Amino acid sequence: METVDAVVIGAGPNGLVAASALADAGWDVLVLEAQDEIGGAVRSGSLWPESPETTSDLFSAFYPLAAASPVIKRLSLEQHGLTWVQAPSVIAHVADADEERCAVVHRDPARTAEALDADAPGDGDSWLRLFEQWQRLRDPLLDALFTPFPPVRSGAKLLWRAGAHDTLDLARIAAAPVIRLTQEWFRGEHGKLLVSGNAMHADVPMEAPGSGIFGWLLVMLAQDVGFPVPQGGSGMLTKAMARRAQSAGARIDVGENVVSVGVRGGRATSVRTASGREVAVRRAVLADVDAPRLFNEMVGAEHLPERLRRDLARFEWDLPTVKVNWLVEGGIPWRAEAARTAGTVHFGTGLSGLSRWSSDLASGREPDELFALLGQMTTADPTRSPSGTESVWAYTHLPREKYDDAHAGQVATAMDARLEELAPGFRDRVRHRTVQHPSDLQASNGNLYRGAINGGTAQLHQQLVFRPATGLGRPETVIDGLYLAGASTHPGGGVHGACGWIAARSALAAEGRLGRPVKALRGRAMKVLYR
Repeated sequence: METVDAVVIGAGPNGLVAASALADAGWDVLVLEAQDEIGGAVRSGSLWPESPETTSDLFSAFYPLAAASPVIKRLSLEQHGLTWVQAPSVIAHVADADEERCAVVHRDPARTAEALDADAPGDGDSWLRLFEQWQRLRDPLLDALFTPFPPVRSGAKLLWRAGAHDTLDLARIAAAPVIRLTQEWFRGEHGKLLVSGNAMHADVPMEAPGSGIFGWLLVMLAQDVGFPVPQGGSGMLTKAMARRAQSAGARIDVGENVVSVGVRGGRATSVRTASGREVAVRRAVLADVDAPRLFNEMVGAEHLPERLRRDLARFEWDLPTVKVNWLVEGGIPWRAEAARTAGTVHFGTGLSGLSRWSSDLASGREPDELFALLGQMTTADPTRSPSGTESVWAYTHLPREKYDDAHAGQVATAMDARLEELAPGFRDRVRHRTVQHPSDLQASNGNLYRGAINGGTAQLHQQLVFRPATGLGRPETVIDGLYLAGASTHPGGGVHGACGWIAARSALAAEGRLGRPVKALRGRAMKVLYR
């Protein structure tokens, strides 16, 4: 049996970041990936044999969190082949088929403010005040978000930088529903749509506490770093991550589906793959997989305290997803012309409809409204498709009870119909079309359970110390030497690399100079939590 210092399960962004961190420390690291290619939910390729020169992002596409993440910045991925590119404008929200204007985040804050003032005088000043506040808080806030919980050192820096007023204001943003915050910040609909539409990138209803922080964070990142994309396709990001890990000495084997983690004496000692391959580990196993699969399938209930088993039974997934990919001749003929230069377009409904859509999904009802996120990838990166065409995708969510392919297909057809209303002539321009149902997403990446893309709900009851189960909130598990390194642990979904980085730093600390007292303290904490 081969033996290594650490096995990383999964070659998604978090797994590759973890592999780099461990290999940088001199560990012998082996990454085992179930699929035949690396990347997890950050992959790209050609969907249509008739148009092999067209690149489609198979899952995620735009990466504001990656561009801003201090974790990703440490890796210097530009030295390993990554090039970021941007669309002329960042985000548009198209809501009304009769309107020739739409809400837009431009690259220049002054231009965004000017457009918001044209919608409602005074909203531009409100936007600039929000952005000035963001610039004051940005660096210590991102450090606090992407460090282990609780963020003691980075949190102290944030409090020092923010002062009393900004600290209280930030706390209120974190707790408030986005629908309330936008009412306070803007008079017109465009400003409200920009923040609310970005809040819907998570699965927190507009009226729920915590939705405000998602909308504020993403729209401020949009104004700050934009929504950049890797030149050549999303897979170029993970290829750069893989080259970075390999340059430090990590090995990556694809087509190796880990089915079990060996546990002896309360410690992770090995992994076994579906092919029968067994790998012993001297130090740690880091799992870039969802929490239910890791604990219930790979580890097994016999190694888990009863209380943790009960907590995992109530683990809540985020909403299922259906995604449609098109190749469009001449691009999408949006009636609202400003949408034609945006890399990301939110489309389907206005503010009241967006509220109903999110509430219906949260309560399990079939929404009467439609809201979808769309990427105009050739607008952002001209290498994505032949000249004169647009590589496009759009996705929306489904009620948890209606994740079957038949229903997903109906919703995909509704996206086509709504696009035709907002961009008359769209259907006639479609050269190729492919639907990715929830089952397709899960088959391509086991972490995308029934098409859920966030590793579990982002609502407050499953964040921080409640992620993925009450009392964890960190990558350490009840099994010594086993670490959660995926989106099911803090700080959650999004391509920022922090879940993998935090898991790697925790594993290094446990094996370092203070390893014995660190392990003893963690062991006592676990016994208290799960006795």
